[in-house]
Amino acid sequence: MASSQRTYDDALSRLAQLQSNRTIVNLFGSDDSNNDSQNKPAAKKDLNSLAIPEMLSWLARAGYTPSSLAATGLKCVHVAGTKGKGSVSALVSSIISQYPPPPFPGTAAAADDGGDGGGAHIIKKPVVGTYTSPHVLSVRERIQLDNVPVSREKFALYFFEVWDRLSAAARAARDPVQSEAEYDGPGTKPFYFRFLTILAFHIFVREGVKQAVIECGIGGEYDSTNFLSPECVTASVVTQLGIDHVAMLGNTLEKIAWNKSGIFRKGVKGFTRRLDGEAQKGVMELLRNRAQEKEVEKLVEVRDEQVEKWKGVEGVKLEGPFQKFNMALAVAAAREHLIRVGHKFEGAFGEEGWKLDDIPPEFEKGLKEASLKGRCESFRDSKGTEWFVDGAHTEDSLAGVGQWFAGKVKEGDVNVLVFNQQDRNPEVLLRALLTAAHKQSGTTTPVFTYAVLTRNEEKAPAEGEPERDLAVQLQGQKIVQEASAGIETSVYNAVEPAMEQVQKIAEQARKDGKTYS
Repeated sequence: MASSQRTYDDALSRLAQLQSNRTIVNLFGSDDSNNDSQNKPAAKKDLNSLAIPEMLSWLARAGYTPSSLAATGLKCVHVAGTKGKGSVSALVSSIISQYPPPPFPGTAAAADDGGDGGGAHIIKKPVVGTYTSPHVLSVRERIQLDNVPVSREKFALYFFEVWDRLSAAARAARDPVQSEAEYDGPGTKPFYFRFLTILAFHIFVREGVKQAVIECGIGGEYDSTNFLSPECVTASVVTQLGIDHVAMLGNTLEKIAWNKSGIFRKGVKGFTRRLDGEAQKGVMELLRNRAQEKEVEKLVEVRDEQVEKWKGVEGVKLEGPFQKFNMALAVAAAREHLIRVGHKFEGAFGEEGWKLDDIPPEFEKGLKEASLKGRCESFRDSKGTEWFVDGAHTEDSLAGVGQWFAGKVKEGDVNVLVFNQQDRNPEVLLRALLTAAHKQSGTTTPVFTYAVLTRNEEKAPAEGEPERDLAVQLQGQKIVQEASAGIETSVYNAVEPAMEQVQKIAEQARKDGKTYS
């Protein structure tokens, strides 16, 4: 591919050809809640056990090993969990970004002279990199530098660097292909999430990032991010647990806790929320046993009563009472990370018995400024359309979103549901959302006037690109029509044409003099 053709859109087109996460999840079969074995990994262990070896192989083809990444000086906070892991990741990243990069002490960020030794070209390296998932509108949301999505130009540049390395490695290994051109195609590349994981670390290395926050995709023990060596990890965080991806992770909280706690590292502190009560007893015991098995330095359990006594931080962007618990975990993990990279805290916050009310101004600022696209986010665009955006992707969380949205709108509004889901059961998620919204509204009228169901690629397929599978979207369309008679629905193969349809609906609502969102 000529360099003139290697645009951001070309990168997206190539990325769309990779095997989706849903395809991989489906290899495990349907979610089975009748498996009686307790406190063990999921039944499909044969597939799970291949995950890390395969990831290490792909990583090597891209030119990296866990030890080579550690040798760059990269230090990571690793985050797993069912709910809250995206928020915790954003909060930790925001806190870390308030401090100059290591080595400490110092008040000015380290600079690089561009390699010529003369200081003529001062380049400020990013303080922190962040890798999260899923994205809401753009895949670039997953890979951030100083809490801002990587630019289109950098994404395209680094994307094709990784793509070319993998193509060259396939040629060198003489992978079986039908034609020479296929070495450059998707068949010699890992699936979607693995590729993006490798790309994220490649970007961090190429950009000189020394601190990063890495969010697991699914689980922990066998997650694609779980190749990091203990030398590369400063803190391991397990957020709130729930039933999700049972075919891969197990059908009890104990089994899921076993998987999530797989990110614990020898000699590194683990952090989690302490859950009291009989129902949670087995989970906490499992986490403690795993911490001991993994030889962590200490499992820090943040107690609810400590959080409830905390005055909190006013004016935060991440709203909701549940965020206070995420903030407490983030504070503990960020403090540990900063200490491990060389920072020394003064006063009570530097002592072993520190309390949440002891946090310094930089931590408060980080908590205030932290944001995460699609977490109870609302805004009005330049055309006057009001948007309510949330990236929830579990049954309980979608029910909460339905309640939140229904509480924001009123009867008679033109409300459009844009549902973007590719990897999970749309029936469970949509029914949770629609049922909760209807209950919250207290009316017999459907909360939504329209429903637009789309795949998560940004652009429509390029000329010559294979047609995209719309089975999930069509299933969702049927569910919406069954749940709410009278709702107009449409299905799209990419976000961009879906957004165009939303704006057409909004334009018509404006002409009709109606409120729309």
